[in-house]
Amino acid sequence: MRLLLIEDDTVLGSAVRDQIAGDGQSVDWVTRLDAAGDALASAAYDLILLDLMLPDGRGIGFLKALRVRGDVTPVIILTALDQVSDRIEGLNAGADDYLVKPFDLAELSARIGSVARRYTGNPNPIITHGALDIDLAARSIRRAGRPIQLTAREWALFETFLARPGQLLSKAQLEEKLYAFDAEVESNTIEVHVSRLRKKLGAGVIETERGLGYRLGTP
Repeated sequence: MRLLLIEDDTVLGSAVRDQIAGDGQSVDWVTRLDAAGDALASAAYDLILLDLMLPDGRGIGFLKALRVRGDVTPVIILTALDQVSDRIEGLNAGADDYLVKPFDLAELSARIGSVARRYTGNPNPIITHGALDIDLAARSIRRAGRPIQLTAREWALFETFLARPGQLLSKAQLEEKLYAFDAEVESNTIEVHVSRLRKKLGAGVIETERGLGYRLGTP
């Protein structure tokens, strides 16, 4: 997934960015609402993490404007505002979840996964794909009862395919989902990760449409 983090606290922002990157996901971090608007105009995000008190305005207004123009990107609010009335306002403005600071980073990862699954139409974290038994919440895979270990980046790539069954994804689209704006990406990075997934999960787990991209197959 590719996430947009809108947070002006540099200590918290760094911690959240590192947590998301450690999960193998891509994250672009901005500290102002105007920069967030620019980011949304130039990239497609799977989820937004939104602080409510920012130097150039309130996150609630930003969220309401998103929803008014029909943007359905999932939004999790991250804020120190902990009154019930604040939570109600955030949820009524169109937020999908509301996390009060300070929060545990592992809980944030869990909430990101939960919201993402709801948006793909299957909130159940336990799925079966071919010979694979997959626990999306635990980030675990078993084949014939035996666990298969994936790196964070391999998991993020496989999860991208699971969320879009049957959809052809270009190399550029996959790079955009896995890497932030300023990340250095080797020209064969996606090919390397795909090759490793095939070795671990089965040769047919990802199909190649030569010159076009990749799609989820059956291991």
